[in-house]
Amino acid sequence: MNIQEYFARISYNEPHKDADLQTLTIIFQHHIQAIPFENLSMHCGETIELDLQSTYNKIVRKRRGGWCLESNHLLFWALQELGYDICILGGNSYEPAQRAYTAEINHILLKVVINGNSYIVDAGFGGAYQAWQPLMLISGQDQPQIPGIFRFMEDNGTWYFEKVKRKLYIPEQSVPFTHTPELGNIRKIYAFTLKPRHINEFQELNTYLQVSPDTILQKKSICTLQTIEGLYALVGWTFTEVKYNYMEDMDLVQITTLTDEEVEKTLKDKFNIVLENKLVPVNVCGLPPNLVDKL
Repeated sequence: MNIQEYFARISYNEPHKDADLQTLTIIFQHHIQAIPFENLSMHCGETIELDLQSTYNKIVRKRRGGWCLESNHLLFWALQELGYDICILGGNSYEPAQRAYTAEINHILLKVVINGNSYIVDAGFGGAYQAWQPLMLISGQDQPQIPGIFRFMEDNGTWYFEKVKRKLYIPEQSVPFTHTPELGNIRKIYAFTLKPRHINEFQELNTYLQVSPDTILQKKSICTLQTIEGLYALVGWTFTEVKYNYMEDMDLVQITTLTDEEVEKTLKDKFNIVLENKLVPVNVCGLPPNLVDKL
């Protein structure tokens, strides 16, 4: 593994002398705009191995993406190589349908300490709830970014991560789409504690996510990538392009249904992914259809 090869993968060629916030922010943005959040391996008959060398080969050398366990693990390695004070944390995702956080940890994120200040760095949530910059770990403070306003709330040692939602403008609809009204404009994303974790603690989770028929990752083939203006997302045969702040407090959402052949072309053209094995797209009906809210 080579840090320069990783830099080439994310198209980063700027000076990185100091392990400071500016360098962290630039590397993070390059990472999320080059490496998709995707679970395509499990829909191509491939096994996802949770070890650094396998993840490095897949994402850096084969130019694929990965889910949180892979993308954040790779970013953890890269930032550690650069001298950052960094650790892995475990998170419990919020399930809107149940209006509750998962009972078991099902997400990893990173905490970086710079000059005594702690920042949360998470390149592995994907979709519209992906932050574009490191977030200062401080309770109750709005942190505006291009994707929206993020904040943390702390209660008795547990931290809660949430985002203020914008309205969505979908050209095919005559009235702007708003998220479920009764839930308000705050979208809870996940909860976490500051207990440091080791990647090996997530081996069981990595296996479970690949074999359990009940997870959204089994029921939907997903590939999302942050862009300069917003994001691309491919869920099953549905391709969505989002442009943030298309109008005041409103994001533009353009949705296209693809054929099998168009799915392969879209992966190459929009996500720079060429799969070694044939993808079987999946998008089980009956689940929340709006990937912008789910992912």
